[in-house]
Amino acid sequence: MTRSGQDADDRIVTSRVELTPLTVEDAADMAEVLAGEELYSFIGGSPPTEEALRTRYAKQVAGHSDDGSQDWYNWIIRRRADGRAVGYVQATVVGGGRHAEIAWVVGLPWQGQGYASEAARALVGWLGARGVSRVSAHVHPDHHASMAVARRAGLQPAEEFDEGERLWTASGIA
Repeated sequence: MTRSGQDADDRIVTSRVELTPLTVEDAADMAEVLAGEELYSFIGGSPPTEEALRTRYAKQVAGHSDDGSQDWYNWIIRRRADGRAVGYVQATVVGGGRHAEIAWVVGLPWQGQGYASEAARALVGWLGARGVSRVSAHVHPDHHASMAVARRAGLQPAEEFDEGERLWTASGIA
């Protein structure tokens, strides 16, 4: 699974959410979604400004690392009912397109409503349909909500830890 950028065909639709490929213009919506300080208690950092997001997104929409060893896929999670951005999901694909590391973040006002689980499940299915056979995510061992999202997306906890976070994996999804 290699490519030279994400396009509108990479849109993923579920019953309640639409995952739309990231654009630089999404920075305005996402600055609001990512504004809550509590959001960073497990992942570190602080709420980004719209300008910081524009800079980050300009690099991410390129779709790959500078050395070409990673393909980047990034989506904004939007509610289908009203198009409101509520978070994002992303996948970094390596190993000739066979392995993906995924992540998800949903803004504080929309947590606990199943958006992250629905989006993560859809992302894992999308990756599997494109030949990715192993998916992993790093989850803080005290972040019970993210553990539930990982489990609902079909990932299981591994014995491996990386920088204090437990690795969750699923194999044979393709």
